[in-house]
Amino acid sequence: MAGKNKDASLNKRAFTSGFFFILAQLFARGLTFAVTPIYSRLLTQAQYGIVRTYESWLLIAYTVMSLCLWRSVDVAKNDFEEDYNGYVSSVHTLSYIAIAFFFGICMIFKTQVQDFCQMDDLMFYSCFLYVFTYTSMLYVQRRDKQVLKYKFSTMATLLTIVPGTFLSIWLIYRGRVQGLIDQLVDRRVIGYYVPQIIGGAIVAIVIWTQGKKFINLKYWKYGLAFSLPLIPEALSIQIMNQSDKIMIQKMISNEAAGIFALATTISFIIWILEDSVWNAWIPWLYAKISQGEEKEVAKPWTSVMHMFGILSWVIVMLAPEAIAILGPAKYRPAVWLIAPMVSGTLFRFYSYSYSALQNYYKRTQYVAAGTIGTMVLNVILNYVCILNFGYMAAAYTTAFSYIILLLVQGILEHKITGMVIVPLRKTLLIAVVYGAINLLSMNLYKVSWYFRYAVLILVVAAAAIALRKQMAAVLKMFKKRK
Repeated sequence: MAGKNKDASLNKRAFTSGFFFILAQLFARGLTFAVTPIYSRLLTQAQYGIVRTYESWLLIAYTVMSLCLWRSVDVAKNDFEEDYNGYVSSVHTLSYIAIAFFFGICMIFKTQVQDFCQMDDLMFYSCFLYVFTYTSMLYVQRRDKQVLKYKFSTMATLLTIVPGTFLSIWLIYRGRVQGLIDQLVDRRVIGYYVPQIIGGAIVAIVIWTQGKKFINLKYWKYGLAFSLPLIPEALSIQIMNQSDKIMIQKMISNEAAGIFALATTISFIIWILEDSVWNAWIPWLYAKISQGEEKEVAKPWTSVMHMFGILSWVIVMLAPEAIAILGPAKYRPAVWLIAPMVSGTLFRFYSYSYSALQNYYKRTQYVAAGTIGTMVLNVILNYVCILNFGYMAAAYTTAFSYIILLLVQGILEHKITGMVIVPLRKTLLIAVVYGAINLLSMNLYKVSWYFRYAVLILVVAAAAIALRKQMAAVLKMFKKRK
């Protein structure tokens, strides 16, 4: 009875922690989505493309420069539970040392880096300050998720994103009023990133104060052994996610990059939900694996796949209205990018169940190998297809690359671990069906809006009835009691 009470308490804490983690992620990232209509109207189309491409460079930069050591925090909880804060503090220091090293290299080749990335001095230096402090945020978010606490990381996230968002809007608006149109990009960088840099610096101090360890070679060796093989995989994922905007900017124009970036904001909705659910799901998943209860994962995970498949279709059906809200008429071509984008995001999410097992058993080099190969394929396809078919082709090449990634990770999971959480054939079938439905549904953009809405309401109602029991079971999963 005591054991059951302990399990119930643990599940309750996991549910509460996961709920607040998801809530914070939804609010912080959802705020970015909510203010997109403001940015797209205050900035010129070219400036909006520059701002979004700059964000892509930041995502690539922190992935490489931090050495992905923050990802080791997930698995270190089991091996260093008696000194978990010390582990986080020590490896956090190593990330800062690595970032400083990369900063030094980039300072030597400053002119070349700025020219290639199209950054002025403000953007260049802000990039490195942001990489330092955002890395600290990643450490505290993952640490608190593993210890099933949420208050500090939730508040740290909200108190940096919210002020930065509104300050940047105010600075851009004042710039337009004063006729300083050429300064709007820099004003956005100052307003949005400075509050996050300050907040991240405070978080870094908290991590070191709580952990009380700056250097521990044992922890460094553990973190490097886990995380270094993940760098190519994490970098490959970021390149797959961001290279399309960068290549469109260089091969077509800033304006085309702006249209493409606005469309990615729509797909970002499902991306936010997927990553938030997965981050809350993975501690439970790893607990099931450690207890030898992998067979209990397949059924709820299949329900989650269907839930997000239906959600992706809903987003496709609402794309015309969403694009009209997010940007003025000059962004309307973005509507034809939504279906392949959300389908690609869906395929990426489905692949998580296969890479997770490899990460759990620290077979990260195999995860990296599959992802690197897919990334190379994606970049080649992007280049060839953008050159021959225009910038919209990049959405389709990325979706195709993600389904290849799903296939590769599924094969690797079985060959490497000898285990399968969800049969690959079943996952591929679900992915192909939802991808095809999403693409075919674009034909409904040509009919009256009320017909499209009627179809949407009928299908969603039918799906809610069909899946109500399965989804109720998933929602209760973490709250299971004695």
